[in-house]
Amino acid sequence: MKSLELIVERIILSSRWILVAFYLGLALSLAVYAISFAYKFSKVAINVFTYDEGEMILAMLGLIDAALVASLIVMVMISGYENFVSRFDENETDVSFIGKLDSGSLKIKVASSIVAISSIHLLQVFLNSNQFTDSKIMWLTAMHLAFVVSAVMLGFLEQLMKKAKDGSKI
Repeated sequence: MKSLELIVERIILSSRWILVAFYLGLALSLAVYAISFAYKFSKVAINVFTYDEGEMILAMLGLIDAALVASLIVMVMISGYENFVSRFDENETDVSFIGKLDSGSLKIKVASSIVAISSIHLLQVFLNSNQFTDSKIMWLTAMHLAFVVSAVMLGFLEQLMKKAKDGSKI
């Protein structure tokens, strides 16, 4: 019976390597997204003298949004691999946050990134408010506020967990 238990445990522990396929897929999607970013950037560069101030602001917000999404993908890839598959060699990496992102802090960073992306999207909606109904703007604002509340709650819960782990009084 003990040998069966050992086999099951080895299978379960080895299955974490299946996650590598997801992280490699994210790396490929990041490359595809970089091509999309280059296309958006070239459109902005070509139209730099024809866009009015509002159009230029919207275009820049689109580029910022893309950079935030790309950063989110990188953060999830690196910290997910580090937390669930295998540690990176300390000598091989120059990335300062590797090893410092546990699953709790990753959740907070992801939530913060989602709030930032949502903020940019909502700002784009407000700048183009004539193209949206009041109802749609209200729902988008409510969704954004839900993201903000979720991020704040995750931060609060992470602080509680950290205090409990440190043995402090909650």
